Amino acid sequence: MDRMAGKIALVVGGAKGIGLAVAQRLAAEGATVIITGRAPDQVNAAVAQIGHGAQGIAADAASPQDLERVVAEIQETHDRVDALVLNAGMSEAASLEEVTPDHFDRHFAVNVRGAMLGLQAALKALGDGAAVVLMGSVASSIGLPNYGTYAATKAALRSYARTWAAELAPRGIRVNVLSPASTDTDMMARVPEETRAAIISTIPLGRMAKPEEVAAAALFLLSDEASFITGVELFVDGGMGQV
Repeated sequence: MDRMAGKIALVVGGAKGIGLAVAQRLAAEGATVIITGRAPDQVNAAVAQIGHGAQGIAADAASPQDLERVVAEIQETHDRVDALVLNAGMSEAASLEEVTPDHFDRHFAVNVRGAMLGLQAALKALGDGAAVVLMGSVASSIGLPNYGTYAATKAALRSYARTWAAELAPRGIRVNVLSPASTDTDMMARVPEETRAAIISTIPLGRMAKPEEVAAAALFLLSDEASFITGVELFVDGGMGQV
């Protein structure tokens, strides 16, 4: 399939997990893919795994200067960005009593401020008719104990998506949110089996999502098949927040 043939795709936070799966799928569908990640070694390893001429740029998604540098490099090499995935994020458990100013600030700096600044930096490179996917979470729609700050950041992204979709509509730029449930990435593989079982028990389909399943949904939202879809939140959650 070549649903992304001729398109330039930037995946911020594409060196591991869901971001890497998205980058792999976009590359397999014909896109020229550029990924970012904080650790150069991890970025290089991901580029080799993606193949298809993918490129990597070491950058901190919470740094405005890094984001500007990434976009400038892409403009110099490719002139434009047709598909933008803002996937960089963090999640640490803390109950209401345990939340510290640092916990709060770090989550909002990476998950919300980073996404906003990432899109802002990319605006000059986004071509008319481009597509943007923000990585949300089903956590923003359910009461998940100990993850209130994380959930709040994802709810903020959902709100931003509505505004950005309206602001960028005159340029034909679509902005959507992709919200998975727990996904079976390397990070989740390190979670104790008892915790995994507890998580799975809340998912009607009886398992976690595969990264490839989330990537397939991202591909749809970024492709021309979703040309009349903007401002939505697409859940890939096995019914966790829907049933």
